[in-house]
Amino acid sequence: MKMTLMQHFAELRRRILWTLCVFVVAFCFGWIVSPYIEQFLITPLLNIWNDATLLYTGLTDGLMIQFSLSTLVALIISIPVLLWHIWAYMAPGLHKNEKQFIVPIFLFSPILFIVGVAFAFYVLFPFVFEFFINISKTDSLPIVLLPSVTGYLAFSIGLLKIFGLAFQLPLVLVGLNKIGVLEKETAIKSRRYVIVFVFILAAMLTPPDIISQIVLAVPMWLLFEISLLFMRK
Repeated sequence: MKMTLMQHFAELRRRILWTLCVFVVAFCFGWIVSPYIEQFLITPLLNIWNDATLLYTGLTDGLMIQFSLSTLVALIISIPVLLWHIWAYMAPGLHKNEKQFIVPIFLFSPILFIVGVAFAFYVLFPFVFEFFINISKTDSLPIVLLPSVTGYLAFSIGLLKIFGLAFQLPLVLVGLNKIGVLEKETAIKSRRYVIVFVFILAAMLTPPDIISQIVLAVPMWLLFEISLLFMRK
C-alpha cells in the first residue's frame, strides 16, 4: 500500500521517538550500572599493576565519568534499535537484491564491532599496559605513576572504539566489491600496498609503541585476506 508524504513523515517521527525513548531508558540504566562498568574497564590495568592507584583530579570527575559511561551505554543499546528502525522504514521500498546487500551489513556490523572491542580488551590491553608500566618503573627519575581515572578511561575507551571500527574492514571491502567499485583481482594485486597501508594506519591510531601497532595491524591484514574469500570475481 502506497503512503502519502505526510504518512511517511508520521512514520519517520514515530520511529525516531521510539529510538529516543529507548535512549533515555538505556541512559537511566547506564547511570545505575556505570560504577560496575568503570570497575570492569579498570580491571585489565589492575591485573598487570596490583598496587595501582588512580586519581580523581577534579571535584566533578566522578559525575562526568558517570555521565559519559551512561551515555556510552545508551548509545550501545540504542544504536541497534536505530538500525532496526532504519531497516523497517526502508525495507518496503527496496528491491530484493538491495535487501540481500543491506541485511548482512546490519547483521554483521555489530558483531564485528563487538569482536574488535573484545580483541582489544582481552588481547591488546595486557600488552599495552604492561609496556607503559614497565617504562615508567625503569625511569631513573624519582617519579610516582598516579594516572587519572578520566585519562585512563578516555585512553581505553578510545582504543576500544578504534578496534571496533577497524574490524568493519571486511564489510567495507565486500560491500565495495558487491556494488562493482572494487574488483577481486584488483584487491589481490594491491595486497602489498594494503599491508603497508595497514601498518601505517595502525601506527597512527594506536599509542606510540610497536606492540599495540602490530596487534592492530596483523588482525586488519588477516581481515583483508578473509574479505578476499567473500569477494566475487
